[in-house]
Parts: sequence; structure tokens; C-alpha cells
Amino acid sequence: MKRSEFLKNISLATVLLADGSIIPALGADSLAKKTKLRFVVASDGHYGQAKTEFESYFDTAVKQINQQHKQEKLDLCVFNGDVIHDNPDFLPASKKALDGLAMPYYVTQGNHDRVEPQVWEETWKMALDYDVVVKDNAFLFGTTSNIKGQYLCPNVSWFKNKLEEHKDKKNVFIFVHITPVKWTDNGKDCIEFQELVKQYKNVRGIFNGHDHDQEGIKVKDGIPYLFDSHIGGSWGTDYRGFRVVELKKNNDIVTYLMNPITKINEASI
Repeated sequence: MKRSEFLKNISLATVLLADGSIIPALGADSLAKKTKLRFVVASDGHYGQAKTEFESYFDTAVKQINQQHKQEKLDLCVFNGDVIHDNPDFLPASKKALDGLAMPYYVTQGNHDRVEPQVWEETWKMALDYDVVVKDNAFLFGTTSNIKGQYLCPNVSWFKNKLEEHKDKKNVFIFVHITPVKWTDNGKDCIEFQELVKQYKNVRGIFNGHDHDQEGIKVKDGIPYLFDSHIGGSWGTDYRGFRVVELKKNNDIVTYLMNPITKINEASI
């Protein structure tokens, strides 16, 4: 089955290959191929949320991500929004917790990261919209909110410039906290962004946080949108986990969730 031009949910047990094919996970020979790039995507820690064990949630996530790194090197980790829960006073402590990661990490701003842009950038040493290149792969990170916690579409002008800049990269991975397709009650229908990204065939995945109860992969215009559950917060899946992504030598991508100790929902894209 080839990439299609219509919106399609993908079963948690399916495989998406580099050529756009979708096959059953059991039939994927890419699972055993050598990995050339490996990273983790986590989100929604909600550090500081009342009546939650947020310190413990962060401690568990950091330890388990570091364990992944120990087992097989991680090139980076992305924390895709809602690091804190509204109160900017928790920002230093949340950063201290994430500084325990043993690999480079990057963050995006979510709707509960209600921090002045200057404070955010001074804390993380990262802009609200920025890009990183790792092994001929471009990583684009975009904000989808502001200090008021509004749901916003990604900055299309910025993404257009960066997608054009990186059009010759092997792969492009995009990270935005709020889902830019109205699949869920908490998503936002960002038509202009959807029309932009489908023009670039090297966009291999768009990673979303925000929807704590979403743990699968959805496809629109041939592009997979990947969800990663949550590591904290008061609602969502009955486990608190993160997504591992492994780019193979043949340019297939194997991805699965850790819950946070056991591997689940393995697929390839």
C-alpha cells in the first residue's frame, strides 16, 4: 500500500517504510538493520502540577531514557512541550531535572509553558523556533503557543524558510507540541502548515505532544504524525512513557514506545 493523499489512521502494529509502503510489523526486515541515528521524543511532563508526583515522573523518565542511551547510544532527546505546568517559577527546577539526561536534548514550548519568550530562551539557550542538523538530518523545532497558553499554528513563514534551506538534507524531522491537524479535541487545524509540509518529500515525520491519550501514528498527505503519550500530568494513557526513533542504514525508520520500561507499539516509517 503506497502513501495516499487522504487522511488515514495507522494501526499501532503497522510498518511504514522509506518508500512510503505500509506493511505488517512482522514482515519488516528493517527492524534488524543497523541504526545510523537514534533519538527519543518525550513530552508533557507538567512539572509543578498540583496533586501529581511530577518530581518522580521526571526522575523516572530521565533514568529510563538514560538507560536507553546505555543500551544503545542516543544521539539526542527531544522534550516536545509542556515541560512545566503554567507557573514559570518551576522552570529552573524542570531544567535541572532534564539536565540529568546523558545525551544532548532540545525542547519546544507547549501551551502550559507560560513563560516570557526572553526567559524561555535564556533558560534553555534555545529560541522558540530553531533548527539543528545531525548527520545530514535536519531537526526543526517550533512553538505552538505563547505566555497566555493559546493554541497556535506553527510559524509557517519560518518553517517555509527552513524547509527550503534543508531541502537537500536526507531527512527532516519536525517537532511541534500541538497537533497541527484537527484529529483530536485538542488539535488545531493548521491548513497552511499542512499544505506547506507536503511539498517537501524529505519530511519524514511530524512529532506531536499535547494529546496525552494518543500513542499511535496518523498519516496525512503521506506524512506520518507521531504521538508519544506523556511522561507526567494528571490524565492520559495509563502509563507514562516516551517514543524511541531509530533511523536505519536503508533510511527506514523503526519507532516504538517505552512505557517507560517495556517496549510497545513497534512500527517502522
